[in-house]
Amino acid sequence: MIDAGPNEKIHPVAKLVAVVNALQAEGVDPARALESVRLSRDELASAATRVSLNQIIRCYRNAVRLAPDWRFAYRAGLRFHVSTYGMYGFAILTSANFRQTMRFAQRYHQLATPLADVSFKEEGEQGVWTIAPLPHPDVDDALYRFLVELQFGIHESLHRDVMGPAFKPRRLEVAYGPSSDAPDYGETFDCQVAFGQAENKFIFDSAWLDGAPTMGNDLTYASALALCDQLMEEFQQRAGVVGQVREALLVNLARPTSFNAIAKHLKIATRTLRRRLKEEDTSFRKLLDELRAQVAIKYLRDTDLTVEDIAQALDFSEAANFRHAFRRWTDGAPREFRRLART
Repeated sequence: MIDAGPNEKIHPVAKLVAVVNALQAEGVDPARALESVRLSRDELASAATRVSLNQIIRCYRNAVRLAPDWRFAYRAGLRFHVSTYGMYGFAILTSANFRQTMRFAQRYHQLATPLADVSFKEEGEQGVWTIAPLPHPDVDDALYRFLVELQFGIHESLHRDVMGPAFKPRRLEVAYGPSSDAPDYGETFDCQVAFGQAENKFIFDSAWLDGAPTMGNDLTYASALALCDQLMEEFQQRAGVVGQVREALLVNLARPTSFNAIAKHLKIATRTLRRRLKEEDTSFRKLLDELRAQVAIKYLRDTDLTVEDIAQALDFSEAANFRHAFRRWTDGAPREFRRLART
């Protein structure tokens, strides 16, 4: 996984465009969908445009607010196709083996501008995709649901593109509870939906993996794979020094780490590192704050660690200091955030 900062404009604009177009199809003016995103119509229409994760998240928060009903996220996901993803999508389409396709899609998922970590495994008669939305301070309960259900729609659409229009999941599992205004989940997704599970899962019959891809071609796939490797290298380069600092901070997040120590680790002069971070519109303290927020959110959502344990793991001197920081990150208390995330 390439570790890029949330403000780095390194991602293709396609994933943002697809949701703006889905809102427009529902009668929403694109200008409203782009409020606070700081993206012009011309930039939206250009394949050369690069956006940050924060810009995509702002757009999706607008979608949560503007969508006509709760089904919008899933319907928007169904509008995504392999053609949305450029060379990444072409490689998926030309793989000559569906199990190979699953491995590729997971390994190169970074090229799809992910707002969720995904993993795949085959369990007996089931193929299982596990979906974990990014731990970001702006991903509240409503946006968390949006990201999961958007991804369900995307997964279903992409599987249909490569496996045929008859494909459908067997079962969906979500880590949240049912919404009172959305009683027909099973009818909407056309499969069983289980709430209050440990993880979000997209489950289908593994027999689908035994089929033969209609466009599979080993030579074409090898060429597409080489281009995807090149794209990953370019993506890493675009991530720049911010990605290197974030990676170094993640390794040392549980113990005191100074700016000078990180500069020494990266073999960059402190003055140079400070200047390069400023050029990328961030700072050492801001990166450390962002990482602490993301890890805290992940711990609260996905583990049973106490607030005191999380504070210690993030190198806060006292739990009270962690609570104060968490309120600054999310406008809420840690225990309340955990309660809402699990209801």
